[in-house]
Amino acid sequence: MNAKDLFDLTTLECSRLITQRYSTSFTLGIKTLDSKYHLPIYAIYGFVRYADEIVDTFHDHDKKALLEEFKKDTYKAIKEKISLNPVLHAFQIIVNQYQIELELIEAFLRSMEMDLDFKTYNDSKYHEYIYGSAEVVGLMCLRVFCEGDDEQYQMLEDPACKLGSAFQKVNFLRDIKSDYEERGRVYFPGVNFLGFDKSAKQMIEEDIQRDFDDALIGINQLPTGAKTGVKVAYLYYLKLFEKIKSLPPETITSTRIRIPNTRKISLLLSTYCGIKLGWA
Repeated sequence: MNAKDLFDLTTLECSRLITQRYSTSFTLGIKTLDSKYHLPIYAIYGFVRYADEIVDTFHDHDKKALLEEFKKDTYKAIKEKISLNPVLHAFQIIVNQYQIELELIEAFLRSMEMDLDFKTYNDSKYHEYIYGSAEVVGLMCLRVFCEGDDEQYQMLEDPACKLGSAFQKVNFLRDIKSDYEERGRVYFPGVNFLGFDKSAKQMIEEDIQRDFDDALIGINQLPTGAKTGVKVAYLYYLKLFEKIKSLPPETITSTRIRIPNTRKISLLLSTYCGIKLGWA
């Protein structure tokens, strides 16, 4: 291994570490993918995780300036195919290798900017935000899974968006309390947090279920090495969604719904084994 290859691998391993530190469930989910996808998906997660941290964590700093700098450094890294920021270097490797469109990256970074500017979302901004924050991340991963097969990518593009949308909306519902109390945000259009009731919750849940149903069609057509891992994530989120559906609105608005790490591991392992044995 030459010095440049060592640098590349080290930056990719940094993204692996970031994923492991920030998300137990995502790390376990990646491990159910074919090994050739591991480092590319870690690189994508590391990028989106750090961008998200800028807008959600660094309260004592100028978030807008930090995000603008991160954005400029991202495009520079992709264009020049190098960065001394390990997260951006790893990301640019994957962007250039798999020809991930700049439009997807632009939409994602725009959604991060929206988190700095918006506290409540109308229908248009809600859909724009979900596309940028979640659907395009699914499309970045799909570019990796399809490995240059553009026809396959086009066929699976819409289901991939639906899956990202379902995951994000479940997160919104799970985090509705913390988003409102800690950040002053209400993502669901027309929903009043203080008046969140059974009717509003049911309307949101029906929308999420449609996304899950549409996404499943595409999951079953994914390349073999990606299909099991993505289906594990799908079924895991579906179980989380079912737990949320079983709870009354007042519980959702008073307690962040959490699944302990031991339960996450159990769910993921049982889901993975169920798929392998043909039970799921």
